[in-house]
Amino acid sequence: MKKKGLILMLMAVFAVIFISGCKQNVGTPEDNAVAEETEEDPEEEGEEMLFGYSCPELSNPFYQVLKDSIVTELENRGDPILVRDAQMDPALQASQIQEMIDAQVDLVFLCPVDPEQITGSLEALKEADIPVINLDVRVDEQALTDAFIGSDDENAGKVCGDNLTERKPDGGKLVIVESPHNAAVNARITGFEEKIRNQGFEVVRRIDAGGTETGVQAGMAAVLEEEPQIDAVMCGDDRMALQVLQALSDAGRSDILVYSVGGSPEVKSVMADPESPMAGAGAQSPINMGKTAVKTAAALLDGGVYEEEVSVETFFINRDNLEMYGTDGWQ
Repeated sequence: MKKKGLILMLMAVFAVIFISGCKQNVGTPEDNAVAEETEEDPEEEGEEMLFGYSCPELSNPFYQVLKDSIVTELENRGDPILVRDAQMDPALQASQIQEMIDAQVDLVFLCPVDPEQITGSLEALKEADIPVINLDVRVDEQALTDAFIGSDDENAGKVCGDNLTERKPDGGKLVIVESPHNAAVNARITGFEEKIRNQGFEVVRRIDAGGTETGVQAGMAAVLEEEPQIDAVMCGDDRMALQVLQALSDAGRSDILVYSVGGSPEVKSVMADPESPMAGAGAQSPINMGKTAVKTAAALLDGGVYEEEVSVETFFINRDNLEMYGTDGWQ
C-alpha cells in the first residue's frame, strides 16, 4: 500500500510539471485576456465634440465662473467650446447662436438674455438637430430644450427670510431690490416674501434694478432720505447688494441688515467685516452647475440616461459659517 501511494504521488508531480511546461506565457498579457481588453487605443476613443456656451454677460461673475467650470470639465474630456457673450442684447445672442449653428456645434449650453425672445433661436437649434441644455434662467418654451439645470432660487430667498425673522422677531420695515423681468430673481424674492409673510414686516419700497443694477445705488440713497427708518434690505442678487452697501456707506448707515442671493467672493469679503451691514446670502454654486451641465451633456450625446431637470442646491452663508466657504472664490 505504501509503494502504491508513492507511485501515485510521483505521477501527480510529473503531471503538474508537464502542464506548467506547456503554458509558456504565464503572467503576461497574452495569458490575461481581461488585461488585454482594458488597454484601449487612444485613437479608438470617442470623436472630439464641439460645444457652445451662450450667456447674457460675462461681466457678471456668476456667468464667468459658470463658463470656467464648463470649460474645465470639457478640457478634461478633450473637447473644445465656442464661448459667446451676449452683452445683455437679445438680438446679439440670436446672432451668436446662429454662428454656433453654422459652426455645427454638437450641443449648446444656454443662459438666455430674454426667456421669451430666445424662442426663435431655440427653433433654429431644433431644426438643426442641435440639443440645448438651458442653464440658470428658464426659457419660456421649455419643450424646445433637452434639459434645464438651475439653482434652487426660491430656497435661496427662503433661507434669507428665515434668518431675518430670527434676527428681527418683532418684524420691521423692508426695502426689496428686484428685477421683475428676471425669472430667477423673481423666484428668489417670492421665496423671501413667503418666509416673512405674517411676521410683522412691511415692505415700504421696491427698487427695480432694471436688469443691469446700475441705478440701485441712487435708488437706495433716495429711499434712505425719504424713509430713514429701514430695518433690512433684500436684494435679488449680489451686484444689487454691493450697490446697496455703497449707498449705506455713503449715508453712514451700518444699522440696516442687507441680504442677497449669490455668495460671490466680493459679497463674502464684505460679509467678513464684523462691522458690515451684510447679514447673509442665499448661496449659489456655479461651479457645481457647470459640472452637472457637462455630465448631463455627456449622457445626452451618448444616448444615456440623464435628468431633464436638475435643481442645484442653495444654502445660507453668513459670518457664522463663512470660514467654511472662504472669501477668495465661489463655492
